[in-house]
Amino acid sequence: MEWSDTSFMWLLYWLYWIVALFIMTRVVLRKRDTVKTLAWIMVFVFMPFLGLLLYFFFGRDTRKKRMAGKRLISQIKQRSSLKVGGRMNGGVQPEYQPLVTFFENVSSASLLSFDSAEVISDTRLFYERLFEIISAAEDHIHLQFYIVEDDEFGRRLRDVLVAKAKQGVEVRMIYDSVGCWRVDRGFFESLRCAGVYVESFLKVFFPLLSNRVNYRNHRKIVVVDGKVGLVGGCNIADRYLKGVNGGCWRDTMLLLRGAAVNGLQTSFVVDWYFANGTQISGKRYFPLADVDRGSYVQIVTSNPVGDVRAIVAGYIKVLSLAKGYVYMQTPYFMPDEAFLQALKCASMSGVDVRLMIPEKSDSTIADYASMSYLGDLLDSGVKVFLYRGGMLHCKSVVCDDYLSSIGSTNLDFRSFFYNFEVSAFVYDKAVALDVKEAFLNDLKQCRQLTASEYRRRSFFKRCAESFVKLFSPLL
Repeated sequence: MEWSDTSFMWLLYWLYWIVALFIMTRVVLRKRDTVKTLAWIMVFVFMPFLGLLLYFFFGRDTRKKRMAGKRLISQIKQRSSLKVGGRMNGGVQPEYQPLVTFFENVSSASLLSFDSAEVISDTRLFYERLFEIISAAEDHIHLQFYIVEDDEFGRRLRDVLVAKAKQGVEVRMIYDSVGCWRVDRGFFESLRCAGVYVESFLKVFFPLLSNRVNYRNHRKIVVVDGKVGLVGGCNIADRYLKGVNGGCWRDTMLLLRGAAVNGLQTSFVVDWYFANGTQISGKRYFPLADVDRGSYVQIVTSNPVGDVRAIVAGYIKVLSLAKGYVYMQTPYFMPDEAFLQALKCASMSGVDVRLMIPEKSDSTIADYASMSYLGDLLDSGVKVFLYRGGMLHCKSVVCDDYLSSIGSTNLDFRSFFYNFEVSAFVYDKAVALDVKEAFLNDLKQCRQLTASEYRRRSFFKRCAESFVKLFSPLL
């Protein structure tokens, strides 16, 4: 009996390695990023058996293409043919025209004019604005969030949406299936029963047993009557108001009025078709005529399908165009090699590059991974600031008092390559100065990380960071 048990274990052992070697060969032969390839090999080596499960759920591309490929690509092509109002032929500073053209070609992101823009760097103010514009809705309300919690704030939003639906306003909501997988089904059913159209994105019935977990819709968009819209990093949850572990939650949203809202509407319409299968069209959803206000924005989306990731490629181009400074904020910093090189090249070219991340985020593993990337940046002159005022969750970029970006995109592998993301790239001095001012205000609650301090980290911390870094492309 003992021999039989031992033989069975050896059989499993050799069977695992035969399968693992076969899969590793496939991974190596694919046109996959080298860092991600090495990460998967490390998973197979250090996590026997578990590594196969992780690869099955998170590593295969075929299911990604089957889930999102054909339908999403066709909708993105369709999106470029939408006759939205407010599209401009130019007007931005000449040095940024290549960036405009790039986004138009890669993401079908038209250059749109806007009437007004408000940078909201206080989550309480965001929620005030959210309820203001929803309460004023007369025709339709479109909302999309990664997380919608069944808590005090989520229930308040639910009640307001139900009231608007009863008034005859058309209300639609998209939530991410994994982001909301802990939310009781009855919460969304109560919205549906009241006349609100609610859809989950890439529905997952067993989140731990599906590789749909890997491809999530991380976008946060609100559109009311096609005339006013919100985009940024905030979700619907009490912690955005009350903070976590005694620290405040710091996030940024952008409120737009005017023709630029057509860009947010287009993104929502495409995702609604993907989630629901019905197409939204008509002047009531895109009501604004072409008006050039001299202020411009492109609503840029990215997704896990295709060879070019529009938002991260756009960030790299911004770094190459910068002459004076680039300030960036992100809650998680786990970038690919191309983005790291762009940061270092900009800094070594004399650009004032500043990166702000939380000193302590809501993920200890992410903190270790983020720290592991900072050494080379510090040596190349990039200034790194650790935010100590709570959870820094905003995703913003500002460059040379003219170009700014606010959206849902973190500076990490997941946002760059796996998630469905959206960012507003704004070509306007007033908005850029507002984003810059918010960054400088946040500096008051930061401490600067120096190269000498970084090198003094304990041996244990360095080992832990290096180990976690191996798996950062998979986090």
